[in-house]
Amino acid sequence: MSHYSQVKFSTSAPDISHLGPDEGIEIAFAGRSNAGKSSALNKLTRQKSLARTSKTPGRTQLINVFELDQDRRLVDLPGYGFAQVPLAVKKKWQKSLGEYLQKRESIQGLVVLMDIRHPFKDLDQELIHWAVAADLPVMALLTKADKLKSGKRKAQVLMAREAAMAFCGDVTVEAFSSQNGIGLEQLQIKLDQWFQIERRPA
Repeated sequence: MSHYSQVKFSTSAPDISHLGPDEGIEIAFAGRSNAGKSSALNKLTRQKSLARTSKTPGRTQLINVFELDQDRRLVDLPGYGFAQVPLAVKKKWQKSLGEYLQKRESIQGLVVLMDIRHPFKDLDQELIHWAVAADLPVMALLTKADKLKSGKRKAQVLMAREAAMAFCGDVTVEAFSSQNGIGLEQLQIKLDQWFQIERRPA
């Protein structure tokens, strides 16, 4: 049983000033509005409706915080890009996203979710550059990996790993599917490292 199945919803905040105390360890999840972020969080936590999935991308307009325990939190950042929302709203999200990455002391890692068929679009790159500038390690999860056959999937991951070198930071790349669990183990290992959770031998 994964310890991530014990995660509980804690709070929703419009910006960092409304988040709880800046202490403990936070790991943030970010991605374009249609990258499958909510599905990935639900897969990780073995909870079907922890993060709201929506047929309308861009529903996550707040910073949503989920508690693993008193000192460890998963943070679901507002989706960016694709969503059909007014420009002013988009700008507000981007501001709160940038603020969170640059000013929040407790963030220890960033998971950036991107559709494996369209990785590293402009906003993804901007986000990773922000994280690298803030000395944050990044895990790029290439979602919807089940949509590609094995050979094509491997080629996409290799290509993305090469592209990630250009960020000159701690950026790892893995394929992921919330449908069939590809990459779930790698995600859990990375989160355990960031959360400083001792892994028991299997």
